[in-house]
Amino acid sequence: MVRSVLLLILNITPLTTMTAVAQENVSQKGLDQSRLIKIDEMIQRQLAGQHIAGATALILKNGKVVYQKAFGYADVETGRTMKTDDIFRIASQSKALTSLGVMMLWEEGKFLLDDPLSKYVPAFKSPGVLLSYDAQKGTYTTRPASREISIRDLLRHTSGIAYPAVFSDPVMWRIYERAGVPSGIGTTKSTLKEKMELLAKMPLQHDPGVAFTYGLNIDLLGYLIEIWSGQPLDVFMENRIFRPLEMKDTYFHLPKEKHSRLVSLYERVQEENQLTGSLIKVKHPLYEGVDADFPRLQGTYLSGGAGLSSTTADMANFYMLYLNKGVFKGKRLIGTKTIGLMLRNQLGDQVKISAMPAQSENFQFGLGGFALETEKNDYLSALSIGSFGWGGAFNTHGWADPKEGLIALLFTQEYLSPYFSIGEEFQVAVYQAINQ
Repeated sequence: MVRSVLLLILNITPLTTMTAVAQENVSQKGLDQSRLIKIDEMIQRQLAGQHIAGATALILKNGKVVYQKAFGYADVETGRTMKTDDIFRIASQSKALTSLGVMMLWEEGKFLLDDPLSKYVPAFKSPGVLLSYDAQKGTYTTRPASREISIRDLLRHTSGIAYPAVFSDPVMWRIYERAGVPSGIGTTKSTLKEKMELLAKMPLQHDPGVAFTYGLNIDLLGYLIEIWSGQPLDVFMENRIFRPLEMKDTYFHLPKEKHSRLVSLYERVQEENQLTGSLIKVKHPLYEGVDADFPRLQGTYLSGGAGLSSTTADMANFYMLYLNKGVFKGKRLIGTKTIGLMLRNQLGDQVKISAMPAQSENFQFGLGGFALETEKNDYLSALSIGSFGWGGAFNTHGWADPKEGLIALLFTQEYLSPYFSIGEEFQVAVYQAINQ
């Protein structure tokens, strides 16, 4: 019955709610009001095709809001329409926030970028690289790694640490999952210390420094923040990042009074191993037994790599810090040169890019948790050189373009969505509206 009601609601003409922005203000900011409508049209197509249940979109130009709208439903079953201040699980967009915290502590002299990880977590001394795996027995062999993991390796995902998730190397996934290594996000019955000490016992996918492999690196950096700062990760992030940036709706665990603003998570209906065109609310565990409702649960595992929930407005404030080279509303939070370093490509030509998950041609990545637009890959999109951004596994997207003074965010909420390209479609719709 619930599914029937859901499918009925999803076949209703998609709703659009919006916060209006004066047309003349938009024009003054270098955007064509008549062409911004293409963003609405693109999102409405996604709703009509049942690719998404709802979305919020926010665009800032030169520090001013020029587009802010909500579309569709935050919860289909109850008919709750999406609002521009609704809260989303931002998954891997958490990485940039945690990386900022790491670099703040770097400025304070807590570590050097090329320090060995084992200097701070001795369990990571003498890592081993996977040689062979016996799937039937669940056993594996290793060889000594060519060198130790550095802090820089963690920030740029070249440590050899992987993820136990569907988008990772399947062998590493099995090894991690069998051992109880988390997929990030949030685990209610463990701590960062417990799980990172367990991670230290796992083999690396490859030698440190030789390849970009997306993995639990930023969760490990979250643990290091606790060591370096002497504070729990959530306390540090609140005091040093969320509060100074006026990110009033960003949390690992939402306070009860904000539970009602969390957007429901949806996925495609699967029948006979085929994904259908219908959406249903996720009610089963995500990845390593993580409850889809994790933002409302008071878990003890604080995932710096994927555990945060936030709003488009909060994340716009975060991006504004970078466009202002470390300053937010007149207060400096981090140095200009540090911001420059974070947004500088850290993957030399000798660094390979692991196939899982796939990345774009000539992929560039810095120390700040962002993919970068450089001279090397500028031919791939309309992004200006110097642009930076990243997305989250639940189909949230965002970037900033310093040359255009642009910040753009599109948040939806789908698990394992086959329509993750909505982020690229949003990017096209935004750039076609720029008229200066």
